Amino acid sequence: MSNEYVSRLGWLVLAVAALLAAGCGAKYPHLPEATGQMRYSDKYQIGPGDTLQIFVWRYPEVTTEAVVRPDGYITANLLEDVPAAGKTPTELARDLERELATYLRDPLVTVTVNGFNGVFPNQIRVVGEATEPKALQYVNGMTLLDLMIAVGGITEFAAGNRTVLVRLENGEQKQYTVLVEDLIRDGDITANVDMRPGDILIIPESWF
Repeated sequence: MSNEYVSRLGWLVLAVAALLAAGCGAKYPHLPEATGQMRYSDKYQIGPGDTLQIFVWRYPEVTTEAVVRPDGYITANLLEDVPAAGKTPTELARDLERELATYLRDPLVTVTVNGFNGVFPNQIRVVGEATEPKALQYVNGMTLLDLMIAVGGITEFAAGNRTVLVRLENGEQKQYTVLVEDLIRDGDITANVDMRPGDILIIPESWF
């Protein structure tokens, strides 16, 4: 993990803590209505916690399933400590072929991801008064409505219209107000906004 990434993740955590402590009471600008057509990722990158099916053609005894460890590495049959996080399944398959060539003749490897977590910069985090706060892998075209469905909406104690979206834009942290309550309880589709990889959604508790 690079120092730059650790530093960026660190100040995002501090920003979330500060906004939660303040109750997200500040007024921030709003985002435009969602188009549902935004694209920020083209190829899936393997992340810690992903479950990988590693198929080695003609060598069923080597075919196996592996979970990506928190350090980003996997251990598989005949292999130890192979870096996987941040690579596409195809890139990892080629790496495994090179590693296995030491023991097998002309290995042909296919890697399939069964459990998707992805790399941290491509995740969206929902914290606070969501029914199920969690981190989700960004999918092209994802909107706030999609995100709310995935976390089961908001709790009865949520101040949905004081929700803050924290976003990194051109190296600068920005905050936006999103009207979650208007969207999911009043059906106001104009409150729907496009999401981006790395977004953090902070849903505060109501003061009353």
